[in-house]
Amino acid sequence: MKITHVKSKIQITDLDEDSEVVTIDNVGITDLGMGAVILKTNDGKEFPISAFSVDVAKNISDFQEGKRSDIPSIYDMLEHICEESGVFLVKVRIYESGEALRANLYFTGKKEMILRNHRASDAIALATFYSIPILIKKSLLQQSPKINSK
Repeated sequence: MKITHVKSKIQITDLDEDSEVVTIDNVGITDLGMGAVILKTNDGKEFPISAFSVDVAKNISDFQEGKRSDIPSIYDMLEHICEESGVFLVKVRIYESGEALRANLYFTGKKEMILRNHRASDAIALATFYSIPILIKKSLLQQSPKINSK
C-alpha cells in the first residue's frame, strides 16, 4: 500500500479538472455471477463497471439503503481507525491503470493523505458507506468500459 501525504487541505468540493462526479445509478449481479454497478453523471453519461465480487455489490446495495450488518466488517474497521486517528475519507477518484480500473482514496483531518491504486469496486463501496463523492476521470466516460481488477 502506497501512502502519499498531502500538504494542502483536501476539501470535499475540490474536483480535479479531468474528473467528473458520478452517482450509482444501478448495482446488481451479472449473468456471469459477478458484481456490477452503473455510474452516472449529472448530464446522463453512464459508465458500467463489472467483474468484481458479489459480496461487494451486496455491500454497496445495502449501504445505499442505509443498512449496516451487525457482523464486524472491513468497513467498520476502517471507520474505527479513522475515528481514532482523527481522519476522514472525503472522496474517491476512479481512473484507468493499464487494463484495470483503480481508485485513490482521499483522507483529511489531523493528517491528510491519499491512498493510491486500490480496487475501484472497494472504493465505490467505501464511498457509499460514507456517503461521499465518487469522481471518475472524464476520459473514461468516452471509452468502452473496463473490467475491474481483482
